[in-house]
Amino acid sequence: MTARRTTLIPAMIVNFARRAHNHNFELDPIIRSLLDTDFYKLLMLQFIWKHFPATRTTFSLHNRNEKFRLAEMIQRSELIAQLEHVRKLRFRKSEMIWLAGNTFYGTRGIFEPAFLDWLENGFSLSEYELHQEDGQFRLTFTGPWLSTMMWEIYALSIINELKTRAALKSMDEFELDILYARAKTRLWGKIEKLRNVPDLSLADFGTRRRHSFLWQEYVVEAMQTELGKSFSGTSNTFLAYKHDLEAIGTNAHEIPMALAAMTNSDEELKQSQYRVLDLWAQTYGGALQVMLPDTYGTTQFLEDAPDWVADWTGQRVDSKDPYVAGDEYIDWLERRGKNPEEKLLIASDGLDVARILSLHAYFSGTIQPGMSARDFRDATDFHDERKWKPGRRIRFSAGWGTLLTNDFRECHPRNEHWLEPISLVCKLSSAEGHTTVKLSDNFFKASGPADLVEHYRQVFGTRGVTNIPVVV
Repeated sequence: MTARRTTLIPAMIVNFARRAHNHNFELDPIIRSLLDTDFYKLLMLQFIWKHFPATRTTFSLHNRNEKFRLAEMIQRSELIAQLEHVRKLRFRKSEMIWLAGNTFYGTRGIFEPAFLDWLENGFSLSEYELHQEDGQFRLTFTGPWLSTMMWEIYALSIINELKTRAALKSMDEFELDILYARAKTRLWGKIEKLRNVPDLSLADFGTRRRHSFLWQEYVVEAMQTELGKSFSGTSNTFLAYKHDLEAIGTNAHEIPMALAAMTNSDEELKQSQYRVLDLWAQTYGGALQVMLPDTYGTTQFLEDAPDWVADWTGQRVDSKDPYVAGDEYIDWLERRGKNPEEKLLIASDGLDVARILSLHAYFSGTIQPGMSARDFRDATDFHDERKWKPGRRIRFSAGWGTLLTNDFRECHPRNEHWLEPISLVCKLSSAEGHTTVKLSDNFFKASGPADLVEHYRQVFGTRGVTNIPVVV
């Protein structure tokens, strides 16, 4: 047997325990580059620059896990220092050259020269307001949409890593060694289960709730080295730039939320979800035409969608049971005369290894090596092998987030829970002075004032919406 050769990569030799006790701005600022964000943010930024350059918005931070009293764990001065550091950052010349010349989704020149010139010379982040209330930070960003929207990922990454650093301060170096040894062992166990699975496709979606930048980089390099072509890339633009990976991402909920808030009638409100797709198609084509239909409910979106929506490349599933959502999408495509095997389904909510493997098996129609029927039933809840269809049903890809880049559950030497990932969000809360609403396919994830949420439900309905526990 020939031993498999591995390449020693820089992140693999990081002494996490020692770095945890020696954080400073020169060595470890949390945000090292303005590219340290999800790729879809840059795509949406160009979209907004083209279509909504004068629109004003507000983004607001919310911690869904209130047992973690973040304002008591993190020093306000540390948070301000990190936020101010990001405001001083500018895009580097080498980064601009990469954005201009790199091929994204098979297309070169996806970013317009005029946009890149503005990004290098005209882009700036808005100011912010920071308050503390009942043990939580109230952090808001108000200003032009072009200057507020990029704060979302930076703010989430900063607060999540400051939470990590606060938890690590209570541990000595030996305990830290044990912590990271256990986390590496857990990561290796996940990789072992994913290795050599035929036609598997997964990407890192874990920037916003990562344990730390260094850990995300370690994880991404490990996946790149060990999984090869099965690892399709990362949503983190800086890591894609730094490690020659594919940058993954298309669009997010903030665009339909903003367009809905700026409507003047219920009819406009209902149609705004399709206006988003029309404008997006005017900006991007091909593989970037992946829709995210759950902002106001996937079922109603598909049932009432214009015929041309079925020409889009695929669909990302965020807040719905992905087995149900995938079957629904496949049936919808077939009713419109489209071949599901030519379309793409991306799952991205609360994924971990068992669910990734079972989703891949379910939508390709085959049991993967090493999976038993019992594994399949356990992972898919109510689905069973009798519902499998022969052959590939739809192209499937997994966007693996928090449980890839921040899975330290049960790794603490003293079994403390402070390193558990939390459901921290930074959402668009107003557009042009109008409060925004998100309904989603999960009642628990609805956001906005109760009376406005109820009005939106009257307009869009609640078909297909259920209660699903929020993992992260």
